[in-house]
Amino acid sequence: MRHWKPFAASLLLSLAALPASAQDATANGAGLNEAAVPAVLQKAVDDVIRPGYRAMHDSASKLTTAMKALCADPSAASLANAQSAFGDTIKSWSRIEIVQTGPIIEKNRFEHILFYPDRKGVGLKQVQALIAKADEHDTTVEAVAGKSVALMSLTALEYVLYGNGSSVLSTEKQGFRCRYGAAVAGNIENTAKDIADEWDDPNGVQKSWKFPGKTSNDFMDNKEAVTALLGILVHGAANVRDQRLETFYKGDQAAARPKMAIYWRSANTWTSLSGNIEGLKTLWEKADMASLLPSDKPAVAAKIDGLLNELATTATTINPDIEAAIGNDAERAKIDKLLSVSRDLATSFSDEYGGAIGLSAGFSFADGD
Repeated sequence: MRHWKPFAASLLLSLAALPASAQDATANGAGLNEAAVPAVLQKAVDDVIRPGYRAMHDSASKLTTAMKALCADPSAASLANAQSAFGDTIKSWSRIEIVQTGPIIEKNRFEHILFYPDRKGVGLKQVQALIAKADEHDTTVEAVAGKSVALMSLTALEYVLYGNGSSVLSTEKQGFRCRYGAAVAGNIENTAKDIADEWDDPNGVQKSWKFPGKTSNDFMDNKEAVTALLGILVHGAANVRDQRLETFYKGDQAAARPKMAIYWRSANTWTSLSGNIEGLKTLWEKADMASLLPSDKPAVAAKIDGLLNELATTATTINPDIEAAIGNDAERAKIDKLLSVSRDLATSFSDEYGGAIGLSAGFSFADGD
């Protein structure tokens, strides 16, 4: 199975809407610095993707340990430690979350780690019902692994740690809620390990990504591989706008839904968005993706650098209380800036960068159509 196909299909579907000159550039690959491709692919895999998944597994492992310690010796301090470990896992996950291709999309692994958005609250009701029922069988990693994705992801664990009734965690030794949370953490840890192990196999997906061609299971040539990396950047930037911002705020204060923001209970909404931006920035910079540009297009890279920095700087300054942030004119103006800049970033990756390397994706790709 060629994991790049969802991205490539989006590219191909949108090419028909491009001007003839852009289509010609795409057809002949004009502008792509082919000589730089092998190094970019190696850096993307070895300096960004593999370390990202290893860091995610490491933080999830620490989270499992912290949850078990909380269950065994409940206190305000051990609860704070578990909540801190949860926040660290969100940071690690959010940085690598942008890579929505490869092993992460197999076996519903992405949803095993993150079930979001829960637009109708169905997942929340499942978690609440499971906690209320308190069936002893639901306290093992194996049991959790066999349940719906809504009951095994970071959003389920967030409710355990921060939702209604979570105060019992600091007083109830080996309570059901805590042990269920520890099982959820253990399942996330196992999923993260499986993904990291697949990427670390020298004869597996990393080899397939680093060496496009007849022996690759993913890419027939360099252009397909670069298309996949472009897809990560474009979809990652678009998801910041679509999934991290517009799920709860589209520019209209009266229509805002702060409780639809990801991780709002734990005040980690901006932690998540900042991690996504950091992930995009890391892939762009560490893989040296600007090196794929023709020498006469330095302005394209400079613009992208500026947009990434503007997003990263702005997100860290907004009130983590989403309802309060939306209700404050100055804070809401920052969120408006995030909406605008994230849209610019998606189209800059898609049309300006993509077009300059002869792989223009068009506006429909940037908008996630």
